[in-house]
Amino acid sequence: MNDHDKHDDGTTAGIDDDRTEGSAKQMGGEMKEGAGKLFGDEKMKREGEADQAEGKLQNAWGSAKDEARETLRTDDDSSDNDR
Repeated sequence: MNDHDKHDDGTTAGIDDDRTEGSAKQMGGEMKEGAGKLFGDEKMKREGEADQAEGKLQNAWGSAKDEARETLRTDDDSSDNDR
């Protein structure tokens, strides 16, 4: 990690790991669902759909954490300006 990846308050810039992992799960689920459809494997297709749903949820959780962090950082910045 470089110094330019950090905010003034020392927190790391970028997106939450849950967003990255969730996106990867979604992509893997799409591939698994497609393979299930291609090979006529209903169980694999359903597993792919479930993986996609899990990935979407994890991605949303990561987004919520990012927004909370940004809100806290912004609030801290504005309270520093009040002094």
